[in-house]
Amino acid sequence: MLKFYGYKQCGTCRKAEQFLQQAGIAYEFIDITLNPPGADELAAIVACAGVPLNKLFNTSGVQYRELKIKERLPALSDQEILALLASNGRLIKRPLITDGKRATVGFDTERFAAVWR
Repeated sequence: MLKFYGYKQCGTCRKAEQFLQQAGIAYEFIDITLNPPGADELAAIVACAGVPLNKLFNTSGVQYRELKIKERLPALSDQEILALLASNGRLIKRPLITDGKRATVGFDTERFAAVWR
């Protein structure tokens, strides 16, 4: 079963949920703000999704700006980035969806159709 890390008040997450529901795909919803994935799972998601680590950040989020992540990012190691993301789910781009072998970061209809159908 898919793990769907999202936030119920997020419009993008609602669109992704609607896509999965209409496709008849079962998933477990996990509130990313209360239970963010751990550093190891985030590393696995990055590998499965084939995206650079910095693409896991919710760059439009308030916390991203308040914590000045853009300025801090170049000085952080991959392990420090993973630890930072794992400690604060509001910093993570959502939704994060994984089945352990495949993963998507964010919502894009074409990408979802290619990966989850």
